[in-house]
Amino acid sequence: MLNTKARSSERPAVDGEFLLTEADFDTIARILHEDAGILIPPSKTTLVYSRLAKRLRALGLGSFRDYCALIAGESGAGERMTMMAALTTNVTSFFRENHHFEHLRSHLLPPLLANAKRGGRVRIWSAGCSNGHEPYSIALTILSMMPDAAEYDVRVLASDIDPNVVAFGRAGIYDEDAIAAVPQELRRRWFSETRGGGGDTRRFEVDEALRTIVSFRELNLIGDWPMKGRFNAIFCRNVTIYFDQPTRERIWRRFCDYMEPGAWLYIGHSERLTGPCQTFLSYEGTTAYRFQSGDGR
Repeated sequence: MLNTKARSSERPAVDGEFLLTEADFDTIARILHEDAGILIPPSKTTLVYSRLAKRLRALGLGSFRDYCALIAGESGAGERMTMMAALTTNVTSFFRENHHFEHLRSHLLPPLLANAKRGGRVRIWSAGCSNGHEPYSIALTILSMMPDAAEYDVRVLASDIDPNVVAFGRAGIYDEDAIAAVPQELRRRWFSETRGGGGDTRRFEVDEALRTIVSFRELNLIGDWPMKGRFNAIFCRNVTIYFDQPTRERIWRRFCDYMEPGAWLYIGHSERLTGPCQTFLSYEGTTAYRFQSGDGR
């Protein structure tokens, strides 16, 4: 658990343009943990300073004490969200950790898509979708196997706590460099070049079929989950690295309540499942786990 006991120290943690005291750091870390479950250890003090000093300048504040007063107040909800976005890193790309998409193609999707053609439903959740590269990669994998999938009950939920990245993904417009990892055939069929953005960079917009399959929603993984149905697969990759172990284990255990029997959970290459969830999720390959028991609801 995060130690939220204040150090009650006015000693400088970083002494630069703005004074960041140990007490200020403790306040920022506590609020971030309470709001989003994200753990920021004291070793990240310099990172906190460098990223939030920009916010102090933008807001016209003279000290981190003033900033802490803002985010702790009733009017600080918007800035708390901005702070969370500033202190986390949205590193993502199309078909990142491609072995998971190959696993989708070879193991999970063939029977699911065959069932969809008979009227069944397919549901995949990208939990922590960032700028949309992951859920669109899932949808592209589906469309490469079933080009008319958007006409059936096949959907991908893309969720993230950050409204800015949710809006980016929903817009579905990417620079040419961003879609470089998309196979040429898929790029030709499911993206179209669009104008705008300035400069010489070419920009591409996702096709209507991708928009139909992927739905973007704001969702806090430590908050309420409003979804009613269960999923055939959940991608939660390189998300729980920001959480402490008890929070990670609670989220993984909650996933079990939202998984169909035989569903798959895909996590990041640096993550390993621990805790009670191992009763229901068995390791089946490179950071891929299969839900084995319907009794874990």
